[in-house]
Amino acid sequence: MSQNFEEKISSKCPELTHEMKKKLESYKNLLIKWNKKINLTTIINEDDIILKHFIDSMTISKYIDENSSIVDVGTGAGFPGIPIKIIREDIKVTLVDSLNKRILFLEDLIKKLNLKGIIAIHSRAEDLGQNIEYRQKFDIATSRAVAKLSVLVEYLLPLIKIGGKCICMKGPEITEELEESKRAIEILGGRIEKVEELILPESDIKRNIVVINKIVQTPNKYPRKSGTPLKNPL
Repeated sequence: MSQNFEEKISSKCPELTHEMKKKLESYKNLLIKWNKKINLTTIINEDDIILKHFIDSMTISKYIDENSSIVDVGTGAGFPGIPIKIIREDIKVTLVDSLNKRILFLEDLIKKLNLKGIIAIHSRAEDLGQNIEYRQKFDIATSRAVAKLSVLVEYLLPLIKIGGKCICMKGPEITEELEESKRAIEILGGRIEKVEELILPESDIKRNIVVINKIVQTPNKYPRKSGTPLKNPL
């Protein structure tokens, strides 16, 4: 591991072990390498990768109970699922993305980082939510920068057990989205537990984490067929 990378990430997240930092640097290197072939991220500067991808992803760890099963929907280049897995060996992670090229990257990454208890699945969220193998099987569903909250909850809530929760990672402005999503959350069996605003370390970048508890079973007709939640939000 380069001293420069270690110093940068340690200043923002001092509790990381040496092994965690080594894996994160390998992740960064593979991300930059693969990004030359396929479009994984527009964030390619090392400082920005550390802060806006790695540290940002880790902010949800405190909401994840020990030994939880997690599904990361629309994971893209593996955020937040892989950074969380790197710092939390106790959890089981399922990464989901609709683009097979990204899945190939994720599978290569998982193999090279020697991560256990994590898989990558090529699927649309709507299809996964209607698949009996995955529907209402997870403790936690999470997603980052995928869709408006009113759409996102239709992707996530069908995947989690009653008593589980959605952890939605959102940007600085959330008031309108929260208001627009109230009806969808209720229809799908959820209830907002909390909304936490935070600022990423050593920056002025604001984030909001919306935690939604699943209190009753999601009606069987949700999620609707692929594309419908986005075109016609609840």
